Amino acid sequence: MKPLTIHFISIGGSVMHNLAIALHQQGHHITGSDDEIHEPSRTRLQQYGLLPAQTGWNPDAIQPTLDAVILGMHARPDNPELQKARELNLPIYSYPEFVYQQSLNKQRIVVAGSHGKTTITAMILHVLKYHNRNFDYLVGAQIEGFDMMVKVTPDAPVIVIEGDEYGSSAIDRRPKFLHYQPHIVLISGIAWDHVNLYPSYEEYVDQFELLADGMFKSGTIVFDDTDDMLDVIALKEREDVTRQPYDVHPYRIEDGKTFLVTKNQGSVPVLIFGEHNMKNISGALAVCDHLAITEEMFYEAIQSFKGAHKRLEKVVDDGPTVVFRDFAHAPSKVEATTEAVKAQYPNHRLIACVELHTFSSLNKNFLTQYRDKLDKADVAAVFYSPHTLEAKKLEAIDPADIITAFDRPDLRVFTDPAELQRFLKSQQNGQPTVFLLMSSGKDLNWE
Repeated sequence: MKPLTIHFISIGGSVMHNLAIALHQQGHHITGSDDEIHEPSRTRLQQYGLLPAQTGWNPDAIQPTLDAVILGMHARPDNPELQKARELNLPIYSYPEFVYQQSLNKQRIVVAGSHGKTTITAMILHVLKYHNRNFDYLVGAQIEGFDMMVKVTPDAPVIVIEGDEYGSSAIDRRPKFLHYQPHIVLISGIAWDHVNLYPSYEEYVDQFELLADGMFKSGTIVFDDTDDMLDVIALKEREDVTRQPYDVHPYRIEDGKTFLVTKNQGSVPVLIFGEHNMKNISGALAVCDHLAITEEMFYEAIQSFKGAHKRLEKVVDDGPTVVFRDFAHAPSKVEATTEAVKAQYPNHRLIACVELHTFSSLNKNFLTQYRDKLDKADVAAVFYSPHTLEAKKLEAIDPADIITAFDRPDLRVFTDPAELQRFLKSQQNGQPTVFLLMSSGKDLNWE
């Protein structure tokens, strides 16, 4: 295949820089630009000689010889490079559009849902790699054993994609997952999120219905049978589309360890825990069955799966103190993660802290979705940054608003990271204690 010349507008994004590197490794000529590039993107781009010489936008980088321009979500619609690319009538893609174009001859598996999609995708990738299968992928987090978050090659017969419901680019507000046209789609659950794009729950749900409606004939929808809204979407009659529900995988907890209970393989020890992860395992198992992975093969591989980066990731286990960090920020994720940790450590005090960082979580009209979500915690705290509110141009929030929304009078609310750190350290009293730090931001850390 002839090498392509591709320019990335907003190359510093987590998936964007991974895709740029993946295409560079395939022999394509890659350039890019961005007005800010943070770690680890900066170091990784530099390692492959793809770091822009200077930050900012450079319309001179857009030349008629380009085969494609890939536009990131971070770039604005009035971006000068984008404007020049349009003037030259160059092919402009969002990254999901480009990935679809690169996978036209592959079997496409898309994992979508408001929660669990990263972990389920990571499970499938782990099992396929364990059994030395040839596959491409796109996943939204770093996974142990994988150097990249994206792999796109000419010869892999299948691609496994984490399907994000957020907008595709600055000029395409459609959910990313609508571009992939999957042969198999797994939808893990629906809980309202991204209120800046979908102001109502109904609009949010509609995106998943569009995803299901776009299935190929002879396609398969794998879905969480316990999610009421998914029952409505998945059970809708669609010509030649198979419906495959899944539920919580049977399991037991013994001496702080989780075992899958299976019909033919006996008790299978796993390194992850929580009822939500037992659902994730069932979903991954269902998808792997369509990829010629037997149950025996799946259970053999899943025992060594440690989870995706920042998905219930244990960062400290020091005597009486255990610390987990988790990407949980949406209400459903906060609830599932808190319940999972309490069930796994019933004899520990649970200190749960959530950082409100996303557009949704910092929206006053959305805050009530967090009601009762931290009830399983012995001590609960919330952190938010007034500076983040200003940067996102959102209405100011008072700590009292958060306490009311969570419906927990003893909730501690912090706006100063240093003060939060002092509070967390003060909770170490020599007794068995688990700290659960849930955030998609950067201010909530143990150290």
